[in-house]
Amino acid sequence: MMEKVKTLTELKKIVADIRSAGKRVVFVNGCFDMLHGGHISYLQSAKAQGDMLVVGVNSDVSMKKIKGDKRPIYPEQERLELLAAIQYVDYMMLFDEESCDHLLRELHPDVHAKGTDYTRETVPERATSQELGIEVFIAGAPKENATKDIIQLILQRYGSRDRL
Repeated sequence: MMEKVKTLTELKKIVADIRSAGKRVVFVNGCFDMLHGGHISYLQSAKAQGDMLVVGVNSDVSMKKIKGDKRPIYPEQERLELLAAIQYVDYMMLFDEESCDHLLRELHPDVHAKGTDYTRETVPERATSQELGIEVFIAGAPKENATKDIIQLILQRYGSRDRL
């Protein structure tokens, strides 16, 4: 399954070939720490918008910048292995930046999908997508869970080690 992990150079060629064949490429990005149903809904909904789904996965370095020193829960290699097992994911790559603007410029997908914690107006890479003519799509079920909420619930229920 780890053959789904590619370098940016490899993905640029794959995406260009798929697009030249008249097929749609969808790009999503995120941390994907502690996978849950919201992630699956997001990936499934995004994949339905095109023929190929490329996932940009925040590296451990970028996650610490975004989420703080206590994250990630799962290191990047484990997050990649979990994502590789999901049928909707065609390809993925790690990236160190806090935003995926650079990847949008390099890959130029047809669609940039973000989860329902955003609106089309609040997507951080909205300006880049508009500049490049990339469709922005809000994917997945309404946000009812987040990794930070799951962590908080675990701490509330099992904060004392003697209850484990």
